Amino acid sequence: MKENYRNPDVVLDIHDKPKGIKWLGLSLQHLFTMFGATVLVPILVGINPGIALFSSGLGTIVYLIVTKGKIPAYLGSSFAFIAAMQMLMKDDGYPAVALGAITTGIVYLIVSAIVKRAGSAWLDKLLPAIVVGPVVMVIGLGLAGNAASQAMYAVGANGEQVYSVKYIAVALITMSLTIFFNMYLKGFMGLIPILLGIVCGYFIALAVGIVDVEPIRQAAWFALPDFQAPFVTYTPKFYLTAIVTMAPIAFVTMTEHIGHLMVLNKLTKRDFFKEPGLDKTLKGEGLAQIVAGLVGGPPVTSYGENIGVLAITRVHSVFVIGGAAALAMGLSFVGKLTAIIQSIPNPVIAGISFILFGVIASIGLKILIDNKIDFNLKRNLLIASVILVVGIGGLTFQVGAVAVSGMALATLFGIILNLILPEKAKSELE
Repeated sequence: MKENYRNPDVVLDIHDKPKGIKWLGLSLQHLFTMFGATVLVPILVGINPGIALFSSGLGTIVYLIVTKGKIPAYLGSSFAFIAAMQMLMKDDGYPAVALGAITTGIVYLIVSAIVKRAGSAWLDKLLPAIVVGPVVMVIGLGLAGNAASQAMYAVGANGEQVYSVKYIAVALITMSLTIFFNMYLKGFMGLIPILLGIVCGYFIALAVGIVDVEPIRQAAWFALPDFQAPFVTYTPKFYLTAIVTMAPIAFVTMTEHIGHLMVLNKLTKRDFFKEPGLDKTLKGEGLAQIVAGLVGGPPVTSYGENIGVLAITRVHSVFVIGGAAALAMGLSFVGKLTAIIQSIPNPVIAGISFILFGVIASIGLKILIDNKIDFNLKRNLLIASVILVVGIGGLTFQVGAVAVSGMALATLFGIILNLILPEKAKSELE
């Protein structure tokens, strides 16, 4: 792909730079969409959400620099490490998590060096359209259950899930408004349907009484994130458990990373495996994880939500991504604003997610259609079937503290079937 190529099907391509209020609005939209998942991880683990927001922004900027500003990807807190981080936080505190995050980053750097030496031509053989298409569908549909749960269940007095018609109504109204904004608004307003959907959904949630405003009242305007730096706030120690527990999970997130790149390739009409190269994308994410561990945040990784925003808005500008990262770092110091964003209720996020995750799945379907995959062939039917059920069903293979599940396991099965199955079944040769 030539350096000066511009995708004619987008509003803003990768190197297009918006101006003024338009830039601010687009970056805010991107940040708001990433925010829910980014702060959910530290909340579940017991890490300060403010530092997670800061580290996601800083990690994203590191990634953009390493990949030479050629890939529109925002990095957020990784869900893959939640169980391991919860265990480490309980036993040894954040210093152990930090060592684990730095270790996973080093694993990325080692694999990046190997890929740089071996090249990435092998990807074409391992990941043809019949594997890529269903895997991309799994990326979107595998998250569908989370979105549905967020839309249906409130938290009861004893912490139990309680079915809520009010939650469903807010989610569906948010979804409907976002679809309306996407279809019928023009100009600048037509570029920020997701942001408008979140804002409108938030006000509706306020009106029906499902927003907890007390944390907003109590939050200070200026609140320093809970930075945790080795030799500054704590004395580093060697935690073998952290290394053994978290390092293998890096290979799971690498699989997700490759899956997201496959979708971005299709979406942007480029080949990021060749330019800037898989070695640089892995290096960028690895360094971002190390930086996150050095400032006090959880490991960061690429996000499916990011792809959904790019697909819906057709705004692929790295300047918008960089703006969202800078805003994340800045807002992490503003206690009131951080509290407002944290107060966005689950059904509002769910209403947006119905669209974002569905769009990702639709891109996977488009890959199969564009490559004219013949499902009359048993080989193709079997590969797609196994990937979809294993990935969406959440089949998990666990050995000790290391677990491979969902998209990662589905991708592995797809690759193996693609390599061992003949082009045609014996019954098809008769």
